[in-house]
Amino acid sequence: MPSLRRTDPPAGDAAAPAPRKRFTRQLYFWVLVAIALGIAVGIAFPAQASQMKWLADLFIKLVKVVIAPTIFCTVVVGIANLGNLAKAGGLALRTVVYFTATTLIALAIGLVTINILRPGVGLGLSFDEADAADTISEASSTEAEGISGFILHLVPDSFFSAFVDGQLIQVLVVAILVACALTMLGSRAQGAIRGLTTIQDVMFGVIKIVMYAAPIGAFGGMAYTIGEYGGQILGSLAYFMLSFYATCLLFIVVFLGLVSRITGFSLMKFIRLIRDELLIVLGTSSSESVLPRMMTKLEASGAKKSVVGLTIPTGYSFNLDGTAIYMTMGAIFIAQATGVEVGVWTQVGLLLFMLLSSKGAAGVSGAGLVTLAASLAAFDSVIPLAGIALIVGIDRFMSEARALTNLIGNGVGTLVIARWTGDLDRERLSYVLDNPNSIDMDELMRVDNAAADTDADTAPGTEDAARPAQVDGEAVPDGAADPSGDRKAAPSAAG
Repeated sequence: MPSLRRTDPPAGDAAAPAPRKRFTRQLYFWVLVAIALGIAVGIAFPAQASQMKWLADLFIKLVKVVIAPTIFCTVVVGIANLGNLAKAGGLALRTVVYFTATTLIALAIGLVTINILRPGVGLGLSFDEADAADTISEASSTEAEGISGFILHLVPDSFFSAFVDGQLIQVLVVAILVACALTMLGSRAQGAIRGLTTIQDVMFGVIKIVMYAAPIGAFGGMAYTIGEYGGQILGSLAYFMLSFYATCLLFIVVFLGLVSRITGFSLMKFIRLIRDELLIVLGTSSSESVLPRMMTKLEASGAKKSVVGLTIPTGYSFNLDGTAIYMTMGAIFIAQATGVEVGVWTQVGLLLFMLLSSKGAAGVSGAGLVTLAASLAAFDSVIPLAGIALIVGIDRFMSEARALTNLIGNGVGTLVIARWTGDLDRERLSYVLDNPNSIDMDELMRVDNAAADTDADTAPGTEDAARPAQVDGEAVPDGAADPSGDRKAAPSAAG
């Protein structure tokens, strides 16, 4: 069966314009309303609002239920469809190289800006070690023992323990092993691939249902944040928080903007494309809450399914740019606030250590603080580990900037790697960025719609098939056959 590709716009009036969804039917509208209500409730009723965190936690848990099986199925099917282990290895190598480089740059930017802005110098703050006891305890229980500990952490205790524990990096390792085994089976693996594709489609159906609760999760998360911590953002801590936000913005606009331009797309248009996901992350302080939606949207934007399936899960463990910035800025701020002078070479050593310790950190709220504490434990003789108590109170506000930066960084990284490997439909991407409403997530995540492409997706060695483009709930008609015999599912001419 010929593969379906979303490439050129149809000639002439191949597709009739479809009515756009009303503003009040867009997900981002209701998430915005929920965030505004959460802020209002947090300010007016702080005591009651501080008890609403369970709403955000419930939404995140509902999403996390399907993350591991979705990633497993997507990675296995994507790599198996390549039909070539050498190509899969090349994709994995480029992914790791790019993510390592961007993490290093994020760490360096955080280190440079904290030394220039110096928000903690001259404060002479005292702290209560009891405020950081829980964080230090959690960090000590998860601290990796150097390179060997990091490598051992990649492998789960059993095949299913990675799914039970929710360790994305371990799920990714298991998925790669299974994908390699299926590739070696050749045509005999097609039945298993079709089965995994069906499971993936069911998971997308569950995600679509769960997303109806996104505004509730955003409301609870924002109400809790304002009600619990709103009064603690004072004086020098506010300066540090604003310094961190400014640094994240600098990283996104300057570095990611430059990378996007080199790759051939506009960063601002990409941010507009993922506005729904950004608002959900803003409300829940967790980038994991939109992981499946990001995978679907990037694939619909022209990135090959095999690239998205490998790059996004890897990025959630290896490319936490916001967390990297937070780690170097947080460490040096603690040193400045406690009057500790940290030499240049010690800071370089701290940066290199954090390059390793930041890998494998989960993309959930609070992981940045724990990872920072685990890194400071190795430099406790220079920077007091208990000084982490200084930023515990504002970490919730910092986690929102971390999660937003992580999400944008991983999205941009996926498109960069897809372009690098020649697996990016640039015309499709350009059209989608200019017409973000041409992607209807409700239709893309429908089980019956996703299953329609199973036959085209699951033949090893064939070009990966992308789901047909959707314009406000209607599949776009195929264009004329090209000389190769492939049919093209083209974006609508409506605009």
